[in-house]
Formats: sequence, C-alpha cells, structure tokens
Amino acid sequence: MKARFIALFTGAVLGSSVLSAQSNDCATMAALAYDDAKAKNYDAAYEPLMKVREECPKYSLATFQYGERALNYKIENAEGAEKEQYIKELIGLWEERLELFPSKTSKGKIYADIAQLKFDHKIGNTEELYNAFDKAYTEDRDNFTSPKGLYAYFQLMVDMQDAGERELQDVFDNYDKVMAKIEEEENKAAKNLAPLIEKQDAGDELTSKEKKQIKYAEINLKNYNMVKGALNAKLGARADCDNLIPLYKKDFEEKKSDVDWLQNANARLSAKDCTEDPLFFQVSEALHQLKPSANSAYSLGQLAEADGDRAKALEYYNEAAELEEDPSDQARIYYRIASNYKERGSFSQARNFFRKAISAKPSLGRAYLQIANMIAQSANNCGETAFDKRAVYWLAADYAARAARVDPSIASNANQTATAYRGRAPQKADVFQQGRSAGEAIKIGCWIGETVRIPQM
Repeated sequence: MKARFIALFTGAVLGSSVLSAQSNDCATMAALAYDDAKAKNYDAAYEPLMKVREECPKYSLATFQYGERALNYKIENAEGAEKEQYIKELIGLWEERLELFPSKTSKGKIYADIAQLKFDHKIGNTEELYNAFDKAYTEDRDNFTSPKGLYAYFQLMVDMQDAGERELQDVFDNYDKVMAKIEEEENKAAKNLAPLIEKQDAGDELTSKEKKQIKYAEINLKNYNMVKGALNAKLGARADCDNLIPLYKKDFEEKKSDVDWLQNANARLSAKDCTEDPLFFQVSEALHQLKPSANSAYSLGQLAEADGDRAKALEYYNEAAELEEDPSDQARIYYRIASNYKERGSFSQARNFFRKAISAKPSLGRAYLQIANMIAQSANNCGETAFDKRAVYWLAADYAARAARVDPSIASNANQTATAYRGRAPQKADVFQQGRSAGEAIKIGCWIGETVRIPQM
C-alpha cells in the first residue's frame, strides 16, 4: 500500500513537472516570436509563431493576432504557389482562432475577412465568392461592417445577374440589404460623433481619446458614403422606371393580393419616383386596402401632392411616419413633411420635422443644411439691432458646418455654405466696434429661439 502511494505521488509530481515544463516552453517560444513580430520583423517571426500555434495553440490570442500580421506580410511578398499556400494558412489561422477563442473573436468579421481574401485573390467562382460573403451577412450581420466587403457582396450579385444566373429582383433584394446595413453603420458613426461635435463647438477641450473618436467616425462616414455612391452607380440603369414598371406591371394581376410583393413594388417605385405611371396608383391603393402601412400611406401622400392637394398629402405623410418602424425610412418621411412646411414658409414647423428626421437618422446632413438655410433666410427678421441680425448668420453657419461633418456626400456644398454665411456675419472689426467679445452669447428671437456665441476670430 505504501509502495503504491509513493508511486502515485511520484507520478503526480512528474506530471506536474511536465506540464510546468511545457508551459515554460510555450512562454519562451512565444516571447521570442512576439518580440520579432512587435518589431515588424515578420520574416523572422513567421516560423516561431507557427510553431507556437502548432504546439501551444491555446497559449494566447496574441499568437493569432501576430500570426495574421506575419501571414499578410508573406502574402504581399510572395507569388504563385507560395502565395496560395500562405493564403490557405491565413484562412486556417482565422478559422482556428474562431474555434479556440470564440468569445474574443467576431464571427462576422472573420467570415468577411475570409471572403474578402478569396475575392481579392480570385479564389473560387462568382457564386462561391458570393456565398462566402453571404455567410458573413447571414450568420453575424452585426459584425459584417467592412465597407469594402459590403460592396463586394453586392458586386458579385450584379455579376451573377449579368451572367444570367440571377434575376433582377435578386439584385434589388441584395441592394436593399446592403444599403440598409450601410445606413445603420452611418447612423452609429453620426450618433457617436454628434455629442463630440457639440462639445467641440462649445469650445470645450477634447481628450485625446475623443479626438480619435472624431477622426475614426469621420473616416467611417466618408468610406460608407463612397460605397453608397458606388452601389448606386453599379445598380445603374437596372433600377430606372423603364425597367421597374414592366417588371412589376407583368405580375400585378397575379400578385395584387400578395402583400409582400406589393410592399416591395411600392417601395421600389416610390424610391425611384416612378409615380406618374398608373401602375404606381394601382399598387399603392391595393396595398393600402390590404394592409395600411408606412409605405402605402407615403405613396398616397406622393399622389396627393402631385395632384396639388398639399393638406391631404401631409395627412398621409404623418400617417406614414407614425406607422414606419425603420429609422432611415422614417427620416425620409419626416424630411418630406418638413420640406412641405418649408415651401409654405412655416419655418418653425419645418424645423421641428427636420429635427425629427435627424433624430431618426443622425447622418442626414441635408436636414441640418435645410435648417441652416431657413435660419439664414430669417436673418433680417430675427434680431433687434443690425449687429444681432447679422449674428444670425453665425448660427446658420454652425448648422451648415455640422451638415458637412455628419454627411460627407454633401460636405463640399455644406462647407461652402458655411463659409458664405460666416462672410455675412459680423467680422472682427464689427465685434470690436460693438464692444463685444468672443464667447459672448447672443439670444436670437422670433421662430429661431436659439443662442449663438460670438466665435473666436
């Protein structure tokens, strides 16, 4: 019995020693590999990193992070079969990371990165590449955020339709998915940016972290805006009225009781302003009878507006806004309502609805720009003295500048507008002559009812 106990104790000690030695070996190998990787000496780091990955795969997530960098370097500097081998290794490394460190790895990003790598290096046919991106979208949509990847996802669908492998409706469906995702990401970036802009505009000091947040948010907004432009260019003539009307007209009688089909047709025709053809009224009326919705109410509002019945149009638009659940579509409706009030000269009501549009879609720079224009138009009516009237232009310029910050697609026009308004506002000599100073608050009356501060000049 005593001999057996001694044997068990000795075995436990030896086993513990082996595990300890293995742990020390992993730490030593990893330290050497990581040092080279940190120094960006990837040729030297590559083999030690792969050895750590093979012998101690669960040692640290850093093995996979540095391994990715080393393999990307190898891919960039290799050709032919050697490059293909490194590409396969990188895909395997990503898949292994997802398996071993699932809580620290984004499934959507990994799948999208794999799809992008295959796409960039033409590994697989069009359908296989499309399915790779579709896997990222369907299995982890929240983390499929790459502007480049989202564009490739749509481009591949268009390529398949051009080759006769997909229907035009498939292209539209994919476009809607990708565009909705891009707008979600734009809104997140703009929402994060808004309080930082307010803090900056108020003259408060930003932390280094906040400055980086502004930088990254503005870069993301710019990139997503570029992709939206590319998507619309790619969609091109496929989505014009000459294609849409025949596409939906041939199926209307068969589908006029199909709510899903009617909603799709209604949304597409409305988005492309194909509202003059009788088909648009037929689709809108059928949809509203079967299932009153935001889209059907909005379409009937468009028809009423075209007929010159602005009051009826606003009634339908308000109904549409109340029924709408998608933030981007709700913003579009509020913007339309606001534009109607603006055209009638009801600036206060217009601003209320432009603000509702911004609340639904923070990246809607056009709404900020419309508010800026209304404020500028009211300069002569919203100040007691000549100086205060001109001060209104500072506020208009602030709104225009904000439009440029949240929406790169109109940045050039918005920045030019802001510069023009600042040119009409009091200049440094005017501020001095009035005995005013930078930072002093000026209350603007009438419908505007806001405060603007004299800027530093």
